[in-house]
Amino acid sequence: MTPLDTGDPLRLGPYRLLGVLGEGGMGKVYVGQDAAGTVAAVKVLRPELAGDTQLAQRFVREAQTARAVTGTGVANVLGAQTEGGRPWIATEFLAGPTLDQAVEAHGPFDEAAVRALAASLARTLADIHATGLIHRDLKPPNIVLTSSGPRIIDFGIARPEHGLTLTTTGQIPVTPGYGAPEQVLGRRVAPPADLFSLGAVLVYAASGRRAFDGGHIAAVQYSVVHDAADLSGVPAPLRPLIEPLLAKDAAARPTPAALAAACAPPRGADRAWRRGPVAQEIKERESGIHALTTLTAAPEPGTPVSRRRLLLGAAAGGAVLAAGGGAAALWWPRAHSPVRKADPFAVPPAARTPEAHPLSADDGDYLVGGSPKALWGPFDVLADDTPAPLPVRDVLVFGARGGGIAAHNVVDGKRRWAAPDVRATGRYLSLSDRLIAAVDARGTVRTFVASTGEPRWTAPAEAESLLAADEHTLYALTKDHRLRAIGRSDAKIRWTAPIDPPFRAKANPPGVIAEGRLVLATLDGHVLAVDTATGRRVWDIRNQSDRYVRPALSGSTVYFGGHTLTARRITDGKELWQVKEKDYLNRPSRYGVVTAYPDAVYAAFENLEHDDGTESTLPLKRRPDNGKEIFQVRGAAGITTPIVVQGGGIWTVYTVGVGMQAEVQTMDKNSGMPIWSYKLPDSQGRQWLSADGNRVFVMNDGNLWALPVF
Repeated sequence: MTPLDTGDPLRLGPYRLLGVLGEGGMGKVYVGQDAAGTVAAVKVLRPELAGDTQLAQRFVREAQTARAVTGTGVANVLGAQTEGGRPWIATEFLAGPTLDQAVEAHGPFDEAAVRALAASLARTLADIHATGLIHRDLKPPNIVLTSSGPRIIDFGIARPEHGLTLTTTGQIPVTPGYGAPEQVLGRRVAPPADLFSLGAVLVYAASGRRAFDGGHIAAVQYSVVHDAADLSGVPAPLRPLIEPLLAKDAAARPTPAALAAACAPPRGADRAWRRGPVAQEIKERESGIHALTTLTAAPEPGTPVSRRRLLLGAAAGGAVLAAGGGAAALWWPRAHSPVRKADPFAVPPAARTPEAHPLSADDGDYLVGGSPKALWGPFDVLADDTPAPLPVRDVLVFGARGGGIAAHNVVDGKRRWAAPDVRATGRYLSLSDRLIAAVDARGTVRTFVASTGEPRWTAPAEAESLLAADEHTLYALTKDHRLRAIGRSDAKIRWTAPIDPPFRAKANPPGVIAEGRLVLATLDGHVLAVDTATGRRVWDIRNQSDRYVRPALSGSTVYFGGHTLTARRITDGKELWQVKEKDYLNRPSRYGVVTAYPDAVYAAFENLEHDDGTESTLPLKRRPDNGKEIFQVRGAAGITTPIVVQGGGIWTVYTVGVGMQAEVQTMDKNSGMPIWSYKLPDSQGRQWLSADGNRVFVMNDGNLWALPVF
């Protein structure tokens, strides 16, 4: 928690505000206390959004929905103001860690605790459904463990079964990996959707791993709809309990009452909330909130600890107090605890991705054919040799002007942290969105907490550059042109392997990784796939191009441009399909950078219609399963960046005209119809696009922008 800042209210309704728990795109959450001493989490709509009728109505609906649900299994609403001034909702303050924080800190729950958790949450879902509502966003961060048991929080997108969606157009309506298949597909949902989410929650509680995972949100959603859940880490006795919850067919899932009866937790299983390490953390949090409210309400004469000092005392780490508003966390130093050296392998959970509000032409946010205002930028912050900017939840990582790497806030573009002693040219990788890995001049791999920049483990690996990472291992090229695997759990070198000629000394990052295969390309157009367990070559492609081809991955298929656009099975390199393009004189065309998603593969190709120039056709959108064309958009322009998908559009950078003026172009991803363009200043042709969280990040030489999406 942080102290109140300039512009923060001192009071909302009967609540005196003590500090800021957290904030998101719609509002802030405060700790408040009324005259009777009751502590509440007070969520308030941002003042600049109070005039937005649609958002204000959504906020009101959230308050009404949360009021309708009562019981011991939820965070009860204590009060709300939905008319006049700034709307706010006050909910019961819950002192305890969220489920994901508890698993991160103490590991998966044992069988008895999982059964107790399942039974309690099933009963709470029954209470929610009895009011005619569906929660629709059950996930570990929305479950708080208190001394009286688990509590479900955050009814931001809950709605009646017969109601329409309350999410803003273009936003993902569910948390990837936890929303049911019918939610992912945009179909009307019923109470069984919450049971699917509960199944995914129980997989995480029992194994510490997600039931559905992937390298991209779209891959996770595809897995939810089409693939079986990963129950490999779930103890065998719990699988018959959890598997039916994850049925693709909603009708096949058990009811909350049936689940509660099937769980049959052993006597005393609820002691997980009253005894043991989780219970100890709960007690510390309860003591923390008591200390805050006592000191701020009636400080002892001569007490040297101010409220601001108490609030900021969290810097040393400690316990979390979860608020009923959903996304807030308050850190308290542990009383009388000795200062210990931080465990370099103790990594906090990944931060949440702050979603930007998509623009709507129907609401007058933009004009088709126009040029929207940037969310922020341009900021002259990029090094001349930076690799592509890398979005990682709430930060954007890149090579910084002046040396090293830096992470800037995705919301406003301001610097969050910097690591000046690493080499941006050695590349940087996201490790499960929790750590950033980079290489220093000595070849040491260094890692940093993604959101804060706090240093974590290091590995002397003689690394020249980083290639890719999977769940357990980081892969690098060494200074003497070998492959090296470094364990993420202990920073030890797993293996080092030579690279077969003709790939040696020409392999170039980045690589892609899946199904036990690491695939990378060479500067002269070859492709190499190695076994991630040994580093030995499994398959290769010779002369895919006469220059570097960047591999693209979706699921277990890897795609390449070059002389052809081709799809290969990543496990053995088997060609699934390939296509070639020719111009009207029957001359072959060359494919540029490919990007792949579960529903489409995109690439630009050079159509050599003139002896003195090229005409690029964008985007070539094809089906990922068979390569059949979906559409292409013709235009006399050069395409210099990969095509990225974000919001309702596909994005790239064109260079047009004699002076090669660069501009960002976006088209409707379903039809290819041009929507808008954004002109960039004259440059040396160093552009790149990255995208996440309903933002498109644009690199143009040393400048960085964030653009909105529709």
